[in-house]
Amino acid sequence: MSEQSSEQLTEQLRQDISLALEASDTQAIAQLLEEINVAQIADVLESIPSSQRELIWPLVYRENIGPVLLETGDEVRLQKLDSLDSQEIADIIDTLPDVDDQADLILDLPTQKLVNVLYILDKQKREKLQSLLSYPEDTAGGLMDLDPVTIRADVTLDVVLRYLRIRGEIPKHTDQLFVTNRYDVYQGVLSLNQLLTTDTETRVKDIMNTDILPLNANLEDDEVARIFEDNDLISAAVVDDSGKLLGRITVDDVVDVIREEGDNSVLSMAGLHEDEDLFSPIWSSTRRRAVWLGFNLLTAFLAAAVIGLFEATLDKIVALAILLTIVPSMGGIAGSQTLTLVIRGLALGQLGTSNFNSLVKKEISVGLLNGLLWAMVVAAFTIIWFQDFQIASIIAIALIVNLVAGAFAGALIPVLLKRIGIDPALAGSVVLTTFTDVIGILVFLGLATVIMM
Repeated sequence: MSEQSSEQLTEQLRQDISLALEASDTQAIAQLLEEINVAQIADVLESIPSSQRELIWPLVYRENIGPVLLETGDEVRLQKLDSLDSQEIADIIDTLPDVDDQADLILDLPTQKLVNVLYILDKQKREKLQSLLSYPEDTAGGLMDLDPVTIRADVTLDVVLRYLRIRGEIPKHTDQLFVTNRYDVYQGVLSLNQLLTTDTETRVKDIMNTDILPLNANLEDDEVARIFEDNDLISAAVVDDSGKLLGRITVDDVVDVIREEGDNSVLSMAGLHEDEDLFSPIWSSTRRRAVWLGFNLLTAFLAAAVIGLFEATLDKIVALAILLTIVPSMGGIAGSQTLTLVIRGLALGQLGTSNFNSLVKKEISVGLLNGLLWAMVVAAFTIIWFQDFQIASIIAIALIVNLVAGAFAGALIPVLLKRIGIDPALAGSVVLTTFTDVIGILVFLGLATVIMM
């Protein structure tokens, strides 16, 4: 029997969780959670409707709640943190050993709640967090951790080795030690390879590397990622403007930056936030997407207005042609938002047969609500423009139908394309645009033919 792929295992886990949720079998859910790691628990939480997440959270071990929250997207994380009081959040922070992880957890909390959490923490932990939170999250200072291993240049390697043994352990992803003077000013690095292979009587200053430049704390995160990529770095020092060592950045932080940049590039093309939750509440999804749909509506009316410059020479039927571009255009945008979200869900392994129906229902609901909203807006403009209630009714109905059809197609097309071996990211938008254009024109002109002819 061939081994299952990671994607198949993830889907099997999701199906097992879904069956246990449907049966309200908390014992089975708890057993499944015990057998998987925190990243898989986070995937499960992001792959089920928000109402079912509240059944999962109480079954996650206390010491795992913080790491799980760090693995989830911002929207899922904030949804959970909003349900906790300041003391509960402070207790979760106490389970996280790394200050940068603690900062990531509470960074987006409302100001007052953030202040309350910091007040509860002990003085040393509060001061470290405040120093980290003083930098924007998209800078080197916002990415760094505050526990670099530092040594002096005038000591021997034997002293360094004895110091490391006394310390007992070194932070993850440590490939080099940072050399500083007595004022903590960065001077260079000593690689672990050199430490372990050079005579122990050698002094640090004789073999340390001074060519590896530190990163300024105010450097943008995308520039940090570029430097790591160009120099094949595993870790790098972070300094302030005076050269004082503040902390370090490791490759795992940079991988997160690269992934976020990629997500943002793809999702922003459809007007979606990079941390859009696959199963976010219908109203919040509707509200966010309404902004992009409204912008698209302005561009659609601009195209219609150019055609309308010639309306004096046209009769009523040609008014339909003037407005025709609006219906397929709005349906295409609504569908592309769903399409992009589904492609991302498939790429991250968050979407499969066990949760597809729930997603389709959610997206159709979002399409319907946005259809009703913008149908009223378009109808009002049509009445003002043409003084014709009949045409306004036709375009309003067509708009609602096409936005719902676009949302349904946006969810279905990537899944069908993947099933037949075609990359949804390459072909999805082309198929979707064709579908929404055909449906939009057929419904709009079909209604006009029935009602007006």
